[in-house]
Amino acid sequence: MAKKHVPIIATSVVFLLLYTGASVSYESFFSWPVFLNLLNDNAFLGLAALGMTFVILSGGIDLSVGSMIGFTSITIAVLVEQHGMSPVLAIPVVLFAGTVCGAGMGAIIAYFRIAPFLVTLAGMFLLRGLALVISVESLPINHGIYSAISNISMDYFPVTAVVFLAFTGVTLYIAHLTPFGRGTYAVGGGEDSAMLMGLPVNRIKVQIYALSGLCSASAGVLYSMYTSSGNATAGTSLELDAIAAVVIGGTLLSGGVGYVIGTFLGVLILGTIQTILIFQGTLSSWWAKFFIGGLLLLFIILQRFIQKSIQKA
Repeated sequence: MAKKHVPIIATSVVFLLLYTGASVSYESFFSWPVFLNLLNDNAFLGLAALGMTFVILSGGIDLSVGSMIGFTSITIAVLVEQHGMSPVLAIPVVLFAGTVCGAGMGAIIAYFRIAPFLVTLAGMFLLRGLALVISVESLPINHGIYSAISNISMDYFPVTAVVFLAFTGVTLYIAHLTPFGRGTYAVGGGEDSAMLMGLPVNRIKVQIYALSGLCSASAGVLYSMYTSSGNATAGTSLELDAIAAVVIGGTLLSGGVGYVIGTFLGVLILGTIQTILIFQGTLSSWWAKFFIGGLLLLFIILQRFIQKSIQKA
């Protein structure tokens, strides 16, 4: 077994232990409605984390994803409720804006050689500030399309969960079966080596952050569907949860090693911890942060040991 596979195996084991333990401990935990809620409640975090996976695989970081969710969410609400635009038009507009914003940050990172942390930190403040300028309070979205989506979610299968699963499948394909995905792994493994291989490193970086922008903007769309509202403060600190899900999912922070399916499991682990606290009933929801922090620390230490063993090999 290759050492690089250890994190994803650890992630799978942790999820199985958590889910099995909760199913044994709490009546009705192991049920289809609870699992659907697990997917539905964490769908917008999942989309942001899927985009973040590619960024971290490349050796970068994106701190703007939470702010992008708030910006996208409130922009859709303003366009629909205050300007009378149909969601059929408003949603593509914000998705395009998110993609362009991500590509812009990627271009600055790639061509100006500025650290991703600094560029995306600026993006985080810019997007959150713009969202707050647009509206300082939550704005409900009363539109037939949103009502129809809500009815479908209640009567059949949560639409947000369907989108989450679909994005997981698409990004899984992109990561492992396309030249762009292979290029992402190569850039994360070493930019100099990628250049020697003839890969367009700068272009790949721009595409990576454009994809992250698209995923986080899509997460904002899911948030607006989930709540039937727009909120400028939506997604506050969600970038930290997304990073945690990616790392717990087995993607190395140094880049070059990781799995989209691991991120999917990482999101489910975070959601399972929160669901367990709800079933437990007596502990504050803030304990979820404590447990997630401890789990994240364990995975970071595990990654360090794996990196050292790979370097010695």
